[in-house]
Amino acid sequence: MVTPLTPERKLDVEGLERLIAHILGGGVHGLFALGTTGEAPDLPYDVRRELVERTCALAAGRVPVLVGITDTVSSESLRMGEFARSCGASALVAAPPYYFAAGQPELLAYYRKLADELPLPLFLYNMPSQVKVMIEVKTVVELARHPNIAGLKDSSGNIRYFNACLHALEERPGFSVLMGPEEAMGETVLMGASGGVAGGANIFPRLFADLYDAAIAMDVPRVRALQDRVMLASSLLYGIGHHNSSFVKGVKCALSLMGICSDVLAEPREPFNAGDRAKIRAGLVRLGVLAQ
Repeated sequence: MVTPLTPERKLDVEGLERLIAHILGGGVHGLFALGTTGEAPDLPYDVRRELVERTCALAAGRVPVLVGITDTVSSESLRMGEFARSCGASALVAAPPYYFAAGQPELLAYYRKLADELPLPLFLYNMPSQVKVMIEVKTVVELARHPNIAGLKDSSGNIRYFNACLHALEERPGFSVLMGPEEAMGETVLMGASGGVAGGANIFPRLFADLYDAAIAMDVPRVRALQDRVMLASSLLYGIGHHNSSFVKGVKCALSLMGICSDVLAEPREPFNAGDRAKIRAGLVRLGVLAQ
């Protein structure tokens, strides 16, 4: 889920209300606040806490709320985890500490410390492009033995790694393995993944809910048809500009054009200029979201 912001970089409360109504109206099965698409590491802590509190209140128990607690300091992650529990969150998600890349033994110790002390189930978040370290398959398998570690969200985009995790975790059927990059969600659910965490579901919640349902039903022709639309949206909306944040900019720009929330990004990033915004509008017109 994106984090709607005002021009002053405060939480856009009305935008958040419209966003959650839009997402849940599309049939998604859960909300993930303070992830990469939510720009979590660049948000002030007061904004993070307000987002968690309001998201849990707006969800009102209709779907689980997962809260990102990624930080460079374990005590801050634990503090956010306790706050999320007090707001009614269902689970927590943590990528490895960033800046100084940890080794695999350090990751084992770090995640065990979090899992031992956190008040909610913990999901591992493999995001090597942003934190500079991969949670290796052997490390995932070892951590999956911990009773408070519930699953893995893999955003590496490495299908070989993802399938290796699925295979290695076959003896832990209750451990969830979730695909991050939405372009691979359909095929990985067909292969046994638990689901996907799709940033594009901010814009197209029904598309991804339908894709998941088709994959669970092993309806391959429908998966292919829906996957074609996912790939079209990806090609039209996510590749504009040459910055690492192009995906988030594209999603927020689309949401602003749809009248759901503003396209303000966390500092130091700025929204698309008029030319790139026009490209997003043209993409939404082609996808049938906006009128010509």
